[in-house]
Amino acid sequence: MFVEIYGRLTCPYCARAKALAEKMKLELADFDFEFIDMIEKNISKQDLEPRVGKPVATVPQIFLDNVHIGGYSDFQPLVKKHFGIEI
Repeated sequence: MFVEIYGRLTCPYCARAKALAEKMKLELADFDFEFIDMIEKNISKQDLEPRVGKPVATVPQIFLDNVHIGGYSDFQPLVKKHFGIEI
């Protein structure tokens, strides 16, 4: 399982998503993730729209095995429900 988190280091929800993914990496053998700093990589929210399939208003934008999940408020309950992992 692989998670991509597109976000900004100054964003609190992005930081929470990254921290949750770091915890998942410690607890799940077949898990890895990448945090993509949109500022560093010069990626705009509009750049993500084709991949997300709709206008992007907020970050983070999170993909699980190339499937768009949504933001942190979508990611956190999914992780808790399926893996029992919380921050």
